[in-house]
Amino acid sequence: MSESIEPQLVESILEGFADPETGRGLKTMGQVAGVQIDGNRVAVKVGLTTYSGPLWEQTRQSIEDRLKEKLPGSADVSVEITTHQRPAEPIGSIGLTAKSVIAVGSGKGGVGKSTVAASLAYGLKASGCKVGIMDADVYGPSIPHLLGVPDAKPTAEEKRLQPIETDGIRLMSMGFLVPPGEAVVWRGPMLHGAVTQFLRDTDWGDLDYLIIDMPPGTGDIALTLSQLLPLTGAVVVCTPQEVALLDAVKAIAMFRKVNIPVLGMVENMSYFLCPDNGKQYDIFGTGGAREKAAELETPFLGEVPIQIPIRERGDAGDTAGNLLDSQASAYFERICFNLVSGITTARVDSPPMPTLSVL
Repeated sequence: MSESIEPQLVESILEGFADPETGRGLKTMGQVAGVQIDGNRVAVKVGLTTYSGPLWEQTRQSIEDRLKEKLPGSADVSVEITTHQRPAEPIGSIGLTAKSVIAVGSGKGGVGKSTVAASLAYGLKASGCKVGIMDADVYGPSIPHLLGVPDAKPTAEEKRLQPIETDGIRLMSMGFLVPPGEAVVWRGPMLHGAVTQFLRDTDWGDLDYLIIDMPPGTGDIALTLSQLLPLTGAVVVCTPQEVALLDAVKAIAMFRKVNIPVLGMVENMSYFLCPDNGKQYDIFGTGGAREKAAELETPFLGEVPIQIPIRERGDAGDTAGNLLDSQASAYFERICFNLVSGITTARVDSPPMPTLSVL
């Protein structure tokens, strides 16, 4: 006769699993939505927030494997993930309602920083996250074009700027406010004011992630951001060749100097995969960013090769198409997974203060 399975045992096993967002036990956080036992069949329903969207399947599989391992006999286990509601709380002196703010920067221009930032936003959105993107590259705002809304005009309601929404992503950019072809010639205080206004006076709503596309180089916008709100961290984009890596090292040093954690490096234009013969050509060298990340003790989030379709979609304002292309999407999905996994692992190791939540 097989040993019976008690609900208390199932719940104790689940308590050992941390909610990816908070780092605290699923049961403690009220995220065990149901446990049903029928003989050796165990059906568990667990609520996870959209913040951890890229990790849902991994978390579901881990819970299922652990239950099968710990429960007596040959338990038939199924785990269902449902959405657990936990709104973002205001952060910083400006009261931004975003759970994580991630700056995407580079040491120099021309490395595909904005393309990576836009694709990162789409990758997180495709995983179910609530995402906004702020184009802080005031000298060369390209995010509106990459997202296919170069001519959009934000409106104001009750003294609050309404972000442009496209494909479910909320967007604000200097490109909406400056006529095409007109240069922005500003000193530091004016840049500080513009970035502050975009963060403070835009009606971003409830966000899991706000992606900030930074200007290239090591300017003072990073300092402005560090003073306004607690950034989760920065992602540094570079290409494999040595001259680009030298500038990427400077960008990492800048972020660390203003106490913005570096979440990892992305190597763009890693290689060219010829569509005619399938051969890989290392036009700018190979593996430089991975090696530099290891040297700097910084996570390597992933690589993106040179692909003609990625360039064509960017020119056409169809960055969203990168996540619909099975070949291109694999690179961006891996970067999103590694990024969110790194953030949540740190939270499990050092959980933040708990917040109220509802199912």
